[in-house]
Amino acid sequence: MENESRHDEGFTLIEMMVVLFIIMLLSAAVYFTIGGNQDKAVRIKAKSDIQRISQALEMYRLDMMDYPPEDYGLEALKGLPSGIEGAEMYNPEGYVKSLPKDPWGQNYVYRFPGENGVYDLMSYGSDRQPGGEGMAADITNWEE
Repeated sequence: MENESRHDEGFTLIEMMVVLFIIMLLSAAVYFTIGGNQDKAVRIKAKSDIQRISQALEMYRLDMMDYPPEDYGLEALKGLPSGIEGAEMYNPEGYVKSLPKDPWGQNYVYRFPGENGVYDLMSYGSDRQPGGEGMAADITNWEE
């Protein structure tokens, strides 16, 4: 009787190895399922940020009759820049509470006048350089 109770006290090495193997397989499956979507998710986030900033730029334009000059940049959406004409038309609450960074921690690039539209708004992607392919490709307001 005493010998039977010893076998019930814990798991064998093989049982533990089987459990660890199953956990590793499940972890790998989750990683490859989610890992591929992470690249897509950061690009979607950047496009969403660009759309939100574009909406704020449009609201600014409706109030101020033009887009912010490039030298004031996107900061003009947060608060009234000093020395700007038409200050009485500026929304006293601003147009955004804060400016997001792109998924790679960089500021979005704003050009006015733009080369591809009235204004250009973009993230340079993971390589932080103009151009690129894949994850390094620019994310812009003029391309889908």
